Amino acid sequence: MLAQTQTIESPAMIEAKHKASFFRQSGWMIITAVGGGALMFLVNFLSAKFISKAEYAELVALIQVLNWVTIPAIGLQTTFAQQTSAAISDAQRRQLFGTVWAVTRGIFVIWLVMLVVTIIWHGQIRESLKLGSTISLWLTLATGLLMLLLPIWQGLLQGRQNFLWLGWAAVFNAMGRVAIAGLFVFLVSATAAGVMVGAFTGFAAALSVAIWQNRDAWSQACDAFQSRPWLRQVIPLSIGCGASQFLFSADAIVVQKYLGADGAAAPYGTGGTLARAIVLFTAPLVAVMFPKLVHSSALKQKNNLMLLTLLGTAGLAGLAAIGLTFTSGLLIKVFSKPEYVSIVPLIPLFAWSMVPLAVANVLLNNLMAHSRFKCVPVLALVALGYWIALQHFHDSFKTVIEVLGVFNLIFLVVCIFFTWAIREQEPIVDLPNPTEQEPTL
Repeated sequence: MLAQTQTIESPAMIEAKHKASFFRQSGWMIITAVGGGALMFLVNFLSAKFISKAEYAELVALIQVLNWVTIPAIGLQTTFAQQTSAAISDAQRRQLFGTVWAVTRGIFVIWLVMLVVTIIWHGQIRESLKLGSTISLWLTLATGLLMLLLPIWQGLLQGRQNFLWLGWAAVFNAMGRVAIAGLFVFLVSATAAGVMVGAFTGFAAALSVAIWQNRDAWSQACDAFQSRPWLRQVIPLSIGCGASQFLFSADAIVVQKYLGADGAAAPYGTGGTLARAIVLFTAPLVAVMFPKLVHSSALKQKNNLMLLTLLGTAGLAGLAAIGLTFTSGLLIKVFSKPEYVSIVPLIPLFAWSMVPLAVANVLLNNLMAHSRFKCVPVLALVALGYWIALQHFHDSFKTVIEVLGVFNLIFLVVCIFFTWAIREQEPIVDLPNPTEQEPTL
């Protein structure tokens, strides 16, 4: 009988393997991000071109409200990606699935509280956001439930490095939005509410795909949910990632509140959609990087994926900002109303203000992947300072963008400081060292 030989991979071979899978999976995620982004751009085109100025300004504000609604769950995808990547034993997997169902129930309770608050204060909310009707508000809240649940199931996909279906979920989300929003805008009602129906449909499609790809969660044995250690992990993740989300979205709500009379905030919404795309365009690199860092940390392997992702993100964000500087005028003229071109002179400032946030998200996710949470209180203070500054400096679109740029830069500096200046000892995880399998594209 011939003796079986086992190939032992050298550190250089393992590093090359990590890089090859990183580039392949990052390429796929960027392709789906660009494809989904193009479809999302069609949604914005339908909104900016074919609904009224006031309705469009209302829609932009409601989309940012959705971003706020999901802040309680913003750390869930990161947390579940982290827990799934580190779950390499049967006991850890049972704990994982027990956590999934317990958190799903908790998310529904949080949403019910939001529903009650909205019912009680819907008049004040409608007045603050200058909503024409409450229908779009209720649709936003219903969509918010799907957005609260989606990070749980997408986190499982990300942690399992199932980037094939993580990418397709984003595409189906965009396809559902543009198809249903188009039907409503052209055949039913050219309003913000019609576009929000499309958003609800898109998130329902994405959630269905994610649940289907994690359908083994329905049959797997579950252990009791250990709430205290899990909350010690998810709370700092939610605050840290939530601070980034807050900086990403708060300006549009402030502009709608203080400068949005009679749809005056619509041009800002168009410019913001283009500038925010820089952060969304570079997000796939971070999504691929995060579970790989967690898995490598669990197996006590070292790699340079963070630096690779940082360089790639900075390069892509810079190229996107340069592209918007030269093409934004044409894009707005072709794909929105002629009067929205008033925002074009501010697009370069807007675009470059988003670049620091895109780069900072790489460092933030690296810190979160290694459970280096000392940065979280400082990042929360940056977000709080940003909100206070917006309440005092909002006399014009330019002033708001300048405040945004300054605080995004501060956010980046804080992430740099805690990445390289503050060296924390990473937690030691005693895990078995199984044969590593190639992750799913």
